[in-house]
Amino acid sequence: MKKRQFDLIAFDWDGTLFDSTAIITRCIQLAVADVGGTVPSDEDAAYVIGMALGPALAHAAPDVPKEKHPELGARYRHHYVAGQSDINLFKGVLPLLTALRGRQHILAVATGKSRAGLNQALQAVELRGMFDGSRTADETAGKPHPLMLNELMAEFDVGPERTLMVGDTTHDLQMAVNAGCASVGVSYGAHKPDSFEMLNPRFVAHSVGELHDWLLENG
Repeated sequence: MKKRQFDLIAFDWDGTLFDSTAIITRCIQLAVADVGGTVPSDEDAAYVIGMALGPALAHAAPDVPKEKHPELGARYRHHYVAGQSDINLFKGVLPLLTALRGRQHILAVATGKSRAGLNQALQAVELRGMFDGSRTADETAGKPHPLMLNELMAEFDVGPERTLMVGDTTHDLQMAVNAGCASVGVSYGAHKPDSFEMLNPRFVAHSVGELHDWLLENG
């Protein structure tokens, strides 16, 4: 077995492990329409995925006044709950996580989701006990602030040089830079991979299979 380079591997959730980019984009657009704002394009709506919900919606709907932000958030949650049964893990994620656990990596989630939303997702039988720790935006700070990674590293007593962040957005990769950690980007999520280069990820995976192979060889 090749020696580990990273003890702690933190994964983003939506667009990295969970195939949720399309439904989140649609829910943002529906919510903005509900409160009378200018509906963002697919690209603009997808750009905010990974951020904390409040700042994400404000960025996606700049013409919606602040007094309507609570209603905007409520409409987003309404549409998301209505469609969340359609969201699944990307094919190949479970074998990947199982293989990493077999190599004794510490596995964690660092996500812009709320704690309630993540806890609900983690109730899936196949995911119980898969992750050693997690942090969400509502209990720490939204990406790209490094607090999520800083807290995870402190919890498991792992330094930044032994920590790897895996995500599908520039917010994830910038968070890794801000925390002094290495990163890997995935191109099958919310952001186009040509925006990753300036953030110096170790690798950009174009499929879960590529991510699996790279992490087992280089993680």
